[in-house]
Amino acid sequence: MKRYSDIFNNLIVVRGAGDLATASIIRLHNAGFKVIALDIEKPTVIRRTVSFAQAMFDKQMTVEGVSAKLCDIESVNKVLEEGFVPVVIDPEGEVIKRYKPTVVVDSIIAKKNLGTNRDMAPFTVALGPGFKAPDDVNCVIETARGHNLARLIYDGSASPNTGIPGNIAGFTTERVIHSPCEGIFRAVKKIGDIVRKGEIIAYVGETEVLASLDGMIRGLLHDGLYVPEHFKISDIDPRGENADYLTCSDKARALSGSVLEAVMHYLSSI
Repeated sequence: MKRYSDIFNNLIVVRGAGDLATASIIRLHNAGFKVIALDIEKPTVIRRTVSFAQAMFDKQMTVEGVSAKLCDIESVNKVLEEGFVPVVIDPEGEVIKRYKPTVVVDSIIAKKNLGTNRDMAPFTVALGPGFKAPDDVNCVIETARGHNLARLIYDGSASPNTGIPGNIAGFTTERVIHSPCEGIFRAVKKIGDIVRKGEIIAYVGETEVLASLDGMIRGLLHDGLYVPEHFKISDIDPRGENADYLTCSDKARALSGSVLEAVMHYLSSI
């Protein structure tokens, strides 16, 4: 039987470094695993205060006491030895080919499969719709809020994307703001600011972006990024001062627990 000390020597690669991916990375890191995060050069995450993707812009990012550092493919082992989570610009998964992880987790949350497959690692996990187990990956994790949130699926797919954000204080679609046109995004407010409905929070090109309701800005795109029309650029939490923008969400924690469960179930069985 494999010893637990051996289990934690396994390398895990997480594709994506947004807020949901970050919660899983933190959970795996704190459990003792070596974890590498991969993302695109200019990620368009809005919950930047709880996303290791922000390291793409700031070189380093700390969320809930765990720090990630931007590095190239050659420096991954050095960064791991320093105690950081390496974040690599690698949308094609070259790190996977080079370092041959035991587990690959697709947490891009693209609502479709951007190339993850079972040949990438001995065990593969994917979050959300766009994947079928066991054809595409070994395990799919349900991301839709409700009774089945975070359920492990070893035969089948997650629920289709509804396009409706989770309900917070009675608000769903109203709390998520999309770009009114294409152009360069420029923020006026910052994450954590309290705003009133109709207040200017940003510009896309020369077009004003207005707050859709009263509350706290919980998510906001990084300055200077180009966005197409109707692209998600902000998230306002109607709970206002009672909102929390510095720690992982309840949904992210639930999903991260299921990622760890899936990984441990596999490793303890080999």
